[in-house]
Amino acid sequence: MKIHTIQTGTVKVRTRQREGVGHGSRRRLNTLLDREWTDWLPINAYAIEHPEGVIIVDTGETARAMEPGYFPRWHPYYRLSVRLRVEPAEEIGPQLEAIGIEPRAVKLVVLTHMHTDHAGGLHHFPGVEILASKEEISAAVTSGFRGRVEGYPNNRFPSWLSPAPVAFASETYGPFDTSARITEAGDVTIIPLPGHTPGHIGVVVDEGDHRVLLPGDASYTQDLMLRRAVDGVAPDDAVARLTLDRLNELVAERPTVYLPAHDPDAAARLADRQAVSVSRSGAGVGSAAGAGSASATS
Repeated sequence: MKIHTIQTGTVKVRTRQREGVGHGSRRRLNTLLDREWTDWLPINAYAIEHPEGVIIVDTGETARAMEPGYFPRWHPYYRLSVRLRVEPAEEIGPQLEAIGIEPRAVKLVVLTHMHTDHAGGLHHFPGVEILASKEEISAAVTSGFRGRVEGYPNNRFPSWLSPAPVAFASETYGPFDTSARITEAGDVTIIPLPGHTPGHIGVVVDEGDHRVLLPGDASYTQDLMLRRAVDGVAPDDAVARLTLDRLNELVAERPTVYLPAHDPDAAARLADRQAVSVSRSGAGVGSAAGAGSASATS
């Protein structure tokens, strides 16, 4: 089994989006009012070459996002709080083909959530089964204009899009009360990670002596997860903090390679299988998790 990092361009956001300041609606307002930018951050998606078929986790951004008018000018977030750089060759489709994976032959696409930089490449996967949480589908796909107000560009989704809801079972996964196995072998599992969005999910790949966790935007970096730092756009900071608490429990249980979508160090940690090491004080550092095949595609 191989896991590939697919970097679909870069993004800048306000510093208070990556690590929020304040609580509740004030924290979200502080993000909009912030005038400091992060550095350019990767927009990572992941391809899992599994014996049962290729699984894609998030589809990254589309180069169409660079076109004038792609995002609504009336929306303050797109106007004030995000900058994107994506070339056509950086989209997930061409990158998969470059490593020998035909997008239409992919078995499954799992969306951690449906913000533009995670669902922008959906048009490369017609006819492929697409999974998202039922909460995310409701918020992003069926909500129409209300969804666009919440930051989901659902008028840009492919007309054929009809994602299936994740079938969570009452089977615990570490500190998480529910989970959904998506391979017959039971080695790829979806877990609920509400916070960044109410229906946010993550994907865990069991590689024997360690696991690889693809948490989307549950945190922007590994360090922010370890510090339990809620981001600046999560609608409910108490929910987000509970998820971060559970993630800390999870990575303390067993060697875990933690790969947020916008962490500049994620691709290198995947290549080296560098797991989170949690000390008794709660601080985390990297350590080699064990052997494994990896590919970082940029």
